[in-house]
Amino acid sequence: MFDSIRRSVGTASLVAVLVFISGCKQEGPASTAYPIAAAPPVEVEALKPTKLELPPLFRDVEKRTFQFFWDTTNEVNGLTPDRYPSRPFASIASVGFALTAYPIGIENGWVSRRQAVDRTLTTLKFFRDIPAGSQAEGKGAYNGFYYHFLDMDTGARYQSWVELSSVDTALLMMGVLFAQSYYDRDDPREKEIRDIADTLYKRVDWTWLQRNAPLISMGWFPESGFIQHDWTGYNEAMMLYILALGSPTHPVAPESWSVWTRTYNDSWGVYQGEEYLSFGPLFGHQYSHVWIDFRGIQDDYMRERGIDYFENSRRAAYAQRAYAIANPMKWKDYGPDVWGLTASDGPQQTLQEFRGEQRQFRHYSARGAGLRDTFDDGTIAPTAAIASLPFAPEIVIPTTVALHERYGEYLYSSYGFLDSFNRSFDFDIPLKTGRLVPGEGWVASDYIGIDQGPILAMISNYRNDFVWNVMKRNKYIRDGLQKAGFKGGWLEPVKEGEAAETQPKPQTKAEKDAATARALGEAESRVNRASQTPQPAPAQDPKTK
Repeated sequence: MFDSIRRSVGTASLVAVLVFISGCKQEGPASTAYPIAAAPPVEVEALKPTKLELPPLFRDVEKRTFQFFWDTTNEVNGLTPDRYPSRPFASIASVGFALTAYPIGIENGWVSRRQAVDRTLTTLKFFRDIPAGSQAEGKGAYNGFYYHFLDMDTGARYQSWVELSSVDTALLMMGVLFAQSYYDRDDPREKEIRDIADTLYKRVDWTWLQRNAPLISMGWFPESGFIQHDWTGYNEAMMLYILALGSPTHPVAPESWSVWTRTYNDSWGVYQGEEYLSFGPLFGHQYSHVWIDFRGIQDDYMRERGIDYFENSRRAAYAQRAYAIANPMKWKDYGPDVWGLTASDGPQQTLQEFRGEQRQFRHYSARGAGLRDTFDDGTIAPTAAIASLPFAPEIVIPTTVALHERYGEYLYSSYGFLDSFNRSFDFDIPLKTGRLVPGEGWVASDYIGIDQGPILAMISNYRNDFVWNVMKRNKYIRDGLQKAGFKGGWLEPVKEGEAAETQPKPQTKAEKDAATARALGEAESRVNRASQTPQPAPAQDPKTK
């Protein structure tokens, strides 16, 4: 997990102070936090009653992205690589997305149900039988959690820098439970899928990682013990807490959700004209939404603010697009149809001169723009925009088409869009990954599983709510949401002839003006508190690639 960066919209002087006091958790040495210029107002449109039609390009993106998971996964054990073609190790999060991809392939006729059942059973049996224990070597799991990265052949912990990961186990379990709900036929092999999925989920001892209960730690190392950082602030760990709450064997207390949401406070405010709960990289607004339909359901936190998490992610997408339109750092090509910052590959960890000043560039890193500050080195990841399709189709569709038309010759290949590109990086230095395209800048050479997965699933959700509707049948997800205090929408009994409310409600102009005033007051309070309280040093992110 990458902490996003805090910044609030206001006067130029207020922005400067907030940027100065904010901290950033990142790979490598600390970087400059660049002030963000205000963008022209960009109105968030109401969702259309009739869905916008997807161009044929999207069908091709879906098919190629599905093939990434089908072709690159080890068919002997079901392990999916973290990235391809470099394929150094398996990622348990990629496996979670792969288990979700296979039914999408069935529904589209790209694989048979029998083929997908075979692959899914192979995967689940392997995870059921993987060597487990507290030893530092030769094991792949402990207390129901799995190591972030595994050897592609043996399933053992890849190397000593790899942690037993709570959130990556959560991503895996979302795929496991999705398989449990999808394969519902009265067939011995599909019943076996359901049974093994139940076993895997029930094994996870969420309470073991509650060193600072009721919060959950990011993970554990056999050499040094529990990671001291807990999952706090708004981010992708929404799904982790929902899974932990819904566990029938090792549940965390319901208060864990209220304590978790209390850590949101520094993330709510106005950025680029949108009032929302901010997380800089867009993956934090997408991962939980891959499997859970948050339209029309609210916890106490969102109920107080009059929106839902779906609408929140919609505003986050619009804010990132507005940031690209403002383009305060003057990166090449940023604009209304070229935007999208998230965790992705990048060219290299290096300082280089760009437009007369030293700029920091990174290799794999979180990139983002939002209230809690930003890191932006000119690297755009197609997944950031495309996986926002259900939230904001009116801006995502033209962006996807533009990325393909402008850069497809070198960015679009066998498995769809390569991970990322940077039109501003043309420095003749050794690269960590990717290649320089003469006259075009840097482009990634790999596809990354945790970026491919949201592309495929969110296009599917936009078309017909497929992943969402399957997951609504899962009792553990429902239980987790209800214990977190979610109410309304599809969680409530629906009267005959009625449909559950799922339509998010964008802010009115008056609400936006009031929100801006509130945000300025909150920002000033933060500045005052920060000037009186020593700021802790930023912590090293434990999930370095």
